[in-house]
Amino acid sequence: MTSNGGTARPKLPALVVEKLSKTGYTRGATVREIYQNRVTRYNPVLIPWDQWELCKMPNDGSDGYENGFIVIIEPQWYFMTPEADEILAAEGVELGVNALLYYNRRFDWLAYRPTSGTLDNGKPFQPATSRSNPLGGTYFARIHATTAADGVVEGFNSSALRGAGIRVYEYASSQTISDTKIQLEALFWACSDVFASASESSLTVDGMKKLKEANMRKATERGLWDTERLRDVRMLNSSNQTVCPLCLNELSALDFIKRSEQAEGRETYDLTATEISLFHIQELRVGKLQHRPYNLGWGHHHCNVVVKDAGIIPTLEWMKRVVDNNGDSWQKIQEDKLSVEKALSQ
Repeated sequence: MTSNGGTARPKLPALVVEKLSKTGYTRGATVREIYQNRVTRYNPVLIPWDQWELCKMPNDGSDGYENGFIVIIEPQWYFMTPEADEILAAEGVELGVNALLYYNRRFDWLAYRPTSGTLDNGKPFQPATSRSNPLGGTYFARIHATTAADGVVEGFNSSALRGAGIRVYEYASSQTISDTKIQLEALFWACSDVFASASESSLTVDGMKKLKEANMRKATERGLWDTERLRDVRMLNSSNQTVCPLCLNELSALDFIKRSEQAEGRETYDLTATEISLFHIQELRVGKLQHRPYNLGWGHHHCNVVVKDAGIIPTLEWMKRVVDNNGDSWQKIQEDKLSVEKALSQ
């Protein structure tokens, strides 16, 4: 009961909510990197100039990046290319407006830095102070220190403005994130033991059924519960139950809401770690936005560690080569096990 006497609305288990929330955020970044640290995926994106053709428009059917972009230009290209400003302008790109020079090599910092404090186009050579037009400057720098020289960190380095933007391949619109969360929740409800997990959470079976019904209605309305397609991308099995995309074993709802056991002596203080992780079917790649429905599911944490950034199919191809190299049989593995143990016991 609520404080006013009404019936409390059922809520998903806290660890499931935490996992769904994480899908809307980028990976971490250190203070010396150019990227923002764990921010929403519809923040301004950073597009290297040599990837402009691939990335100038998001391939999600929208007419642009939700919060704009900043084009990153190498100083050597800019200062050594005749009419560089005109080339940029032909693409709607302009220093200080939606583009910045990015210094990450000491050679460039020493060789291509105007001593007058002004670029040839008349713009002031000063570090940027904003992620949106006007950017407040024309460059930013992240150059590592050496034994002979100090590091250089200029632009986007204050506590209030840390990082210039996000990696372009991590971008997802707010609508895409919303749809992805709906589908991921539906995959949680498709676990074969989902109602048995009620005893491990604050939910009743009736409460779970209400949440599942509401979520499945949304998923169906948004075209997010195409079971044939979900089977094709290895998120569901033939019984339409949620599986790990790599090993294809069924996932347990209990593993979503129980924290991982940690090896003795290797404990961490991450209180949100469970056996289940977010899992990209195809890897994130430049020029193709992959953080989206039907490409992001749930899988075992250890399986995700194996896949890393390679994607499911390349990982399976690698695993097949490993198995082939080791005899491709349980008998050969057992023989190798005995020979290894014998050799180590001598």
